[in-house]
Amino acid sequence: MKSTMMDFPLTLTHILDHAGTLFGGAEIVSRLPDKSLHRYTYADFYRRTRALAEALQRAGLQPGDRVATLMWNHYVHLETYFGVPAAGGILHTVNLRLHPNDLSYILNHAEDRFLVIDDTLLPILERVKDRVKIERVLVAPFTGKPVPPGTTSYEELLKTATGTFRSPPIEEDDAAGLCYTSGTTGRPKGVLYSHRSLVLHTLVGALPGGIGIAESDTILPVVPMFHVNAWGIPFIATMIGAKQVFPGPHLDPESLLDLFERERVTVTAGVPTIWMGILDALDKNPKRWRLTPGMRMLVGGSAAPEALIRGFDRHGLRVVHAWGMTETSPLGTVSALKRHLEELPEKERYEIRAKQGFAAPFVELRAVGESGEIPWDGKALGELQIRGPWVAASYYRMPEAGDRWTEDGWFRTGDVVTIDPEGYVKIVDRTKDLIKSGGEWISSVDLENALMAHPAVKEAAVIAMANEKWGERPLAVIVPKDGLGVTAEELRAFLEPNFAKWWLPDAIVFTKEIPRTATGKFSKLQLREQYANYRPPPSDLPA
Repeated sequence: MKSTMMDFPLTLTHILDHAGTLFGGAEIVSRLPDKSLHRYTYADFYRRTRALAEALQRAGLQPGDRVATLMWNHYVHLETYFGVPAAGGILHTVNLRLHPNDLSYILNHAEDRFLVIDDTLLPILERVKDRVKIERVLVAPFTGKPVPPGTTSYEELLKTATGTFRSPPIEEDDAAGLCYTSGTTGRPKGVLYSHRSLVLHTLVGALPGGIGIAESDTILPVVPMFHVNAWGIPFIATMIGAKQVFPGPHLDPESLLDLFERERVTVTAGVPTIWMGILDALDKNPKRWRLTPGMRMLVGGSAAPEALIRGFDRHGLRVVHAWGMTETSPLGTVSALKRHLEELPEKERYEIRAKQGFAAPFVELRAVGESGEIPWDGKALGELQIRGPWVAASYYRMPEAGDRWTEDGWFRTGDVVTIDPEGYVKIVDRTKDLIKSGGEWISSVDLENALMAHPAVKEAAVIAMANEKWGERPLAVIVPKDGLGVTAEELRAFLEPNFAKWWLPDAIVFTKEIPRTATGKFSKLQLREQYANYRPPPSDLPA
């Protein structure tokens, strides 16, 4: 028997119209390249976004055409988030930190027809323009300089709209967005999101069981808008009418802290390396900034050390752990303490908060080891697998990568995890980052998090180095805090109470910085290349 409900498509155009109709007075703030602040309202955003959609149609955009963006986080980028899909196009956010080889590959593989780019980022396009086929380049003129010959000013394009925009027929299963993985192993892979998947992700993301944003919040996504749609935050904030604040290209701790204070931010989001810099600045000068008490800091991209969570608690700010991937749109889990766990001793509460959390609504998780699906006992190790309405079923135009899905339809994440009886997932490592020593596994993540709890350690990354006897042994790469000295022997002694002796790093080296990926995570790939031939002197080996 069929239901009596309306067949109403889940599309981003409904979110856009909802925001324009009900939240016209809400504010959107963007920091520009010159550090000045641009302010306008949702009413302005709605008018300009519809103008963009109409102008793109007049410029020849056809349903399904890809429109790439090379932009920082700001109001123009937000306009493309809704204007491109409303016109029937597919928004392709491109990572501006990629190597020119990967950048040109992605633009060509996606067959982007249009490109919207900040004028400050034109040098990036200059490096690849002879290798890509972009029909029309639209330049957001933030510096006031004339746009280069052969390109079109974004603002001039908007002026071609007449105010008579009509959205084409859009089905909820039509594609709306395209993101590529960072390509740390093999070629970058594209994930094509539908209107339906993005709307469902937005609805759940707004819930307390998701990211949990209210109309009364002020949210600042530090996570780039080119990184998995800024974790869906711009869609969520627009749907519920929250004030949005964008940092532009200024992601240094002082600029971010200034914006947090000035705009009274209540929710923010970014990768752990960003928050490490913020915490260091707060610790050095705790009275300089007056942040909103209880400001929630969503952390994803890699595991946040327990020391980071405790550090922000000292300043009255709350870190919220989450996990996801490009292939999961990205929301997979969020770490919130269940009510009956709030009464646990402090140590146990922090251990839970440092986990990646339990599955978001409509997401199903399992972990599979060598003997099949593992028990939820918090001890057994297995590869995390996931399925749900916003999880990819394949890669875009890459059928050869189908081995990432199981025969029964689950996506294989490549993350090695434990799952405790309450359903909390703890990522032990990426499959490629686990260290196998004498047939036993060592978690680089656990060692890194423990090392970063030492008061003299600013950053720590642990990788495998070759060993004739054991196959692999841990090598720790340490960035000390400014002005604080620490020795390898002191760090091993710091680890000893909490780890078996065979887990302790065979070598600890000190450096000024740890290389990062295009999305701001520690680059284990570059570290492995850098230390591929490293062998510790016998005098440095632990006794």
